[in-house]
Amino acid sequence: MTNNPTNNSVRIEVLLAGQKIILATTPENESKLRAAAQLVNDQITQITTSGNRSIERAALMTALKLAGELQDIQPVPPSQNELIVSNAVLEQLDTKLSAIEKQVDIALDCLSLPSSPRSIVP
Repeated sequence: MTNNPTNNSVRIEVLLAGQKIILATTPENESKLRAAAQLVNDQITQITTSGNRSIERAALMTALKLAGELQDIQPVPPSQNELIVSNAVLEQLDTKLSAIEKQVDIALDCLSLPSSPRSIVP
């Protein structure tokens, strides 16, 4: 590991597909980058030892596998259609709620007559 004081980065050496590679990162991200490189190297090694000798193909297959795993753990954002449906449902509920509020107001007005000697408390 070589420090570069001018931009607060470190250079690290990792092994990918049997090749030593020098990468630059920040000190805070060094351990994550090393772990990621180890994961990629392990996947490439697994693919190449299972019969596929092409490093390029193994690297592509590793990228696709890891991207698929990442998609599995990331929440799926709602589509525009789901948002439109949700807004429509909210508008319907708001209309129904307003109608109920009006009915309650009418009922309370009928029960709270000005000449009534007592207030009605539910």
